[in-house]
Amino acid sequence: MSTDANGSDWPLWEVFVRSRRGLSHTHAGSLHAPDAQMALRNARDLYTRRSEGVSIWVVPSASVTASSPDEKDPFFEPSADKPYRHPTFYDIPEGVRHL
Repeated sequence: MSTDANGSDWPLWEVFVRSRRGLSHTHAGSLHAPDAQMALRNARDLYTRRSEGVSIWVVPSASVTASSPDEKDPFFEPSADKPYRHPTFYDIPEGVRHL
């Protein structure tokens, strides 16, 4: 955690930015801020300086749960035995354009 001038701890926030309408938010980076409103303002100033963002999300880092890249094989292994989840398993009729 970062410390402000008064010695209190500021939590870490993860910043997600949507660059154009209709696209997904992508992780832009992290920053320290005392609360959500300040994190949002700081994220705007830091990650959208050239007006490239239309939406920003800030999430406390402590609220993010993620899988470990070191455990990718055992974590994703159960999906390998379900080939019916992939569209290559099915024959697509000729008239179908969007699937």
